[in-house]
Amino acid sequence: MIPTQRQFDAIIDGDSSALAGVRGHHTVAMMAGVLEVPVTAIRHWVRGGLLRPTHQVAGIDWFDFGELVVGRRLARLLRAGFGLRELDTRLAALHSGGAAGAARDLERIVVDGRRLSLRCGSTLLGAGGQRQLGFYTPDLTAEDVPPVAVIPWSAPVNHATTDVILDGEAPPAEAELLAMAADLEAAGELEPATEALRALLQAGGPSARVTFMLAELLYRIGDLTASRERYYAAIELDPDHLEARTGLGCVLAELGDHELAEAALDGVLRQQPDYADAHWHLAGILDGVGRAFDATRHLRTFVALAPDSPWARTAIERLADRG
Repeated sequence: MIPTQRQFDAIIDGDSSALAGVRGHHTVAMMAGVLEVPVTAIRHWVRGGLLRPTHQVAGIDWFDFGELVVGRRLARLLRAGFGLRELDTRLAALHSGGAAGAARDLERIVVDGRRLSLRCGSTLLGAGGQRQLGFYTPDLTAEDVPPVAVIPWSAPVNHATTDVILDGEAPPAEAELLAMAADLEAAGELEPATEALRALLQAGGPSARVTFMLAELLYRIGDLTASRERYYAAIELDPDHLEARTGLGCVLAELGDHELAEAALDGVLRQQPDYADAHWHLAGILDGVGRAFDATRHLRTFVALAPDSPWARTAIERLADRG
């Protein structure tokens, strides 16, 4: 059952009983679309344990509605102006379970300007358990931050650290470079983000995961040829990386190689027939080459697999137009 807005609001407000009967799973891309955050933010939260995939199939992370609720609360904190790494640090300082524990307890997090506190009964506790007094603004929980159409990323970017990487000096540790790349991408600084990932590959050697992330960034920048090569490289390193194969299909389609694009996505679906994202992208490719009948079949499968996806409404409208 797809949740109504009232049911979703009840869940966000902490009424766990409202989860009864809610089904459906989201991929990383779907989560990012629903929450209106970059894909890199979802992956950052997964790496840090703030989001926990419900299950994994063929290397693809799937999240249930409960994880979507956690993600929405995290996204609202980002809208309050906290960067990804900053939010990790602040949540970890508030909760005995660290940032991952705080993510499971976000209904007790209170936002006051640039300060986060943990509500314990009638008491507000800051970092290290220090009691907070005299808030400067009216109390706002993480749920009270108003939604916005465009997320005003204001994560501080450490250009000095990025310059160190570009100058060829010893790069930071892998986790720091991944977090730096995520913050840079979230701040819209895509070129420096690619440099952080290139530095990580240079320091740590070939990695399907990092190569895939670089391919996605290059795609966002608009360097389709370089993105295509990185997707190919990720697949060479991990032939079962279905997200990389799906991304490759999208890039090939934009480059005009429709037959190769279709072959790439057909291969993904042979290995994982229930991968809704691949059905969605393949339907678009088939529509683009005038194969409406085949595209319709994939659109119907997509809606059946992911009725609460951020693209489901568009898919249903397209199907309705076809009669």
